[in-house]
Amino acid sequence: MVSDRSLVNIRQDVLAKCPTGIQGFDEITAGGLPKGRPSLVCGGPGCGKTLFGMEFLVRGATEFDEPGVFVSFEERPEELAQNVISLGWNLQDLETNGKLLVEYVQVERSDIEETGEYDLEGLFIRLASAVDAIGAKRIVLDTVESLFAALPNELILRSELRRLFRWLKDKGLTAMITGERGDRNLTRHGLEEYVSDCVIDLNVRVKSDIATRRLRIVKYRGSRHGTNEYPFLIGATGFSVMPITSINLDYATLMERVPSGVERLDTMLGGSGYYKGSSVLITGTAGTGKSSLASAFAQSICATGGKCLYFAFEEAVSQILRNMSSIGINLGQWVDAGLLKFHASRPTTFGMEMHLLTMYNMVKEFNPSAVIIDPISNLSSVGNEEEVKSVLTRFVDYLKGRGITTLFTDLTSGKTAGEYTEAAISSLMDTWILLRNIETNGERNRALFVLKARGTDHSNQVREFVLSSQGLELTDAYLGPEGVLMGSARVAQEVRAQAESMRRSQELKGRTRGLETRRAMLEAQMASLKQEVICLDEEVEMFKVEAMAQDDALAKGRDDMARIRKAD
Repeated sequence: MVSDRSLVNIRQDVLAKCPTGIQGFDEITAGGLPKGRPSLVCGGPGCGKTLFGMEFLVRGATEFDEPGVFVSFEERPEELAQNVISLGWNLQDLETNGKLLVEYVQVERSDIEETGEYDLEGLFIRLASAVDAIGAKRIVLDTVESLFAALPNELILRSELRRLFRWLKDKGLTAMITGERGDRNLTRHGLEEYVSDCVIDLNVRVKSDIATRRLRIVKYRGSRHGTNEYPFLIGATGFSVMPITSINLDYATLMERVPSGVERLDTMLGGSGYYKGSSVLITGTAGTGKSSLASAFAQSICATGGKCLYFAFEEAVSQILRNMSSIGINLGQWVDAGLLKFHASRPTTFGMEMHLLTMYNMVKEFNPSAVIIDPISNLSSVGNEEEVKSVLTRFVDYLKGRGITTLFTDLTSGKTAGEYTEAAISSLMDTWILLRNIETNGERNRALFVLKARGTDHSNQVREFVLSSQGLELTDAYLGPEGVLMGSARVAQEVRAQAESMRRSQELKGRTRGLETRRAMLEAQMASLKQEVICLDEEVEMFKVEAMAQDDALAKGRDDMARIRKAD
């Protein structure tokens, strides 16, 4: 059994990390580069080795208060400063504040002669002076091939490389050494990767005339790390690595609803719209109104004070604004208010992974409450179905983890079934709305179905989807003897039904008037008969009174006669 004291010792023995500050890189390396050890960054020309090393130093100086030394064997300090000024890095200010020192070491082949013992003592003295001058904690050597280019003797080369790496370790410096890719090895000499504690491979791949930069952690002694290839982008602020190849399904499930932008669609979805943080898919053939529904959703989000990020892969922003204004959706006002942001580009501008990284960075920067991608089917031009699904799966999981409601549109072919998506991502979606063009009586009309809405008691009815200058409207499709009627056929049938209803109403009114007249006559007759009954009752009473008076008179007469006769 392991004691608590042993556990403490184990934790203390865990390799210390030096955070680079490079977006995403520290995540895939579980903390950054090995602290106080040398790391190798290798790759071909144009992959970003020098920039990677410079950002490591700049972030260290500005974010972690760790001064650094950049040793260049190829570019002069003024050239380096000019190259990175577009990223917002002012190397002169950092040097003035004692946070950075750029040291240029010129190595000429004619200066190196293999006479006797060749060593790097002169370089060590120069490096030590630079490190001590600013109290450096970090150092970058760019590039190591320039230092040993004139040494054909492999034994001397290996020995001096080990000495260099050992010297850096003894100084306690977190070092980054850049190296050029070799023909058969990661580096030109094939030795640097063996004496480095961490090896990072940068490469640029070109597929279908589209270049994508990728990063891979080849090895990392004493630490766990991501083993996949990760796309990275060199943007306006430096490196951005996309470390979301695998994400756990542990994000929160929200009960709050957000409106769809079409009131009756909200009713079809249980009365309140989409679930917040859910993913919504709208599919249909060309001209069915997918972008219109997406724009209505964007407007509803902005109207409630939320921010929406709209990725358009098919139309220019000005064209979207113009087209939506024709159906009563004014998106321009939300753009001006800073609540709606468009990013319009052709999918062929970048590779799949670069699109993912671009969207990831824009979401992180803009922090929207809703994201629209219109349409995802255009991404198939830069990747196959598997690649598109992989990218969208990661993006959906990332957005759900941030509680962002996402709406995707997907253009389907008229030759395929309606319940089909080009990227086969319908299983990832929480809500799936299908739009169709239905041709009847010489015209095409739009129909809307809710194929699924997880967690919602949604409608199973078909609605006619109408686009007009007044906006978007869902109407009941007329179900008559001839089947479902839409468009002018529905209007004509509704007119006929209205006329029939009016005829029946008039007929009912006429019959009602006749019955009311007859009832009035009967009521009059009943009143007359009732009066006659009352009269008869009065006559009966009078007859009874007269009879009683006659009886009384006869009785009195008999009594009088008896007295006269003195009857006893």
